Amino acid sequence: MSSAATQDPLSPYVELDREDWARLRDHHPLVLRPEEVSRLSGLVERLDITEIEQVYLPLSRLLSFYVEATSALHGVTTDFLGERRDKVPFVIGVAGSVAVGKSTTSRVLRELLVRWPSTPHVALITTDGFLYPNAELERRGLMTRKGFPESYDRAALLQFLALVKAGMPEVSAPVYSHLAYDIVPGETVTVTHPDVLIVEGLNVLQAPSAKSGGAASVAVSDYFDFSVYVDADVADIRRWYVERFLRLRETSFVNPSSYFHRYASLSDDEAQETALRIWRDINLVNLVENVEPTRNRATLVLTKGADHGVMSVRLRKL
Repeated sequence: MSSAATQDPLSPYVELDREDWARLRDHHPLVLRPEEVSRLSGLVERLDITEIEQVYLPLSRLLSFYVEATSALHGVTTDFLGERRDKVPFVIGVAGSVAVGKSTTSRVLRELLVRWPSTPHVALITTDGFLYPNAELERRGLMTRKGFPESYDRAALLQFLALVKAGMPEVSAPVYSHLAYDIVPGETVTVTHPDVLIVEGLNVLQAPSAKSGGAASVAVSDYFDFSVYVDADVADIRRWYVERFLRLRETSFVNPSSYFHRYASLSDDEAQETALRIWRDINLVNLVENVEPTRNRATLVLTKGADHGVMSVRLRKL
């Protein structure tokens, strides 16, 4: 771990090991029961109370401070402009590779933040709902690049975030089915003026693309007040991806309605080989080309070890 004396003064981040980060909990009481912790765990990463206490409670405490400070700053700005003070939702982006555990991180943060007085209403959406439907991906020749930036309806996602930030009472987003591996026609999830909105997805920290003439377009991250990147060694993520695939082969893939039902009958060796091929040809390429390069755009980076536990935290200096 880097102590204050060994921090790089030119780095935009303060780096803390788990022990020092855990102290920032400041004796805040644990507010999740063991059964709730178990429910929030993912297929591969198994949370425990110690992880909640040492990693996520300090993060939720920091986020509660950010929410309150951002609200105060918004009030000062609207007073200066002579505008009406309306509540503006605080938006958190959570990014990282497939299988790194960003969905679990998002779920835990939601459960903890609703217990802080300043953020009783916390909504969570994933950008999966903004993937183009499979029919459109097929038409564009993008089925093998599902999850890459070009496979998302970026305009719809930007409009959704703009409406949330504008304080619209209700804003709806499409629903994605992991069982069907597609958008559910006609089904939506509605976000109702939350105190905090958590947006989880592979590419949410992508930099704005350049328009013709050199002007930059609006990026999804322009709507974020805080962002988290969940990081780990690529070899560990690959292993977690394979482990998750093997677990799904025994659970969701068994369902005849599953898009991946054909994988349920694979032998152990065949399943492992298939998972490694999908990882190598699709997910690793997306990670290296699109996801990992956005890591240094995050406000905070959680770095995991081989057991899925967070080892260190990097927090961007203000």
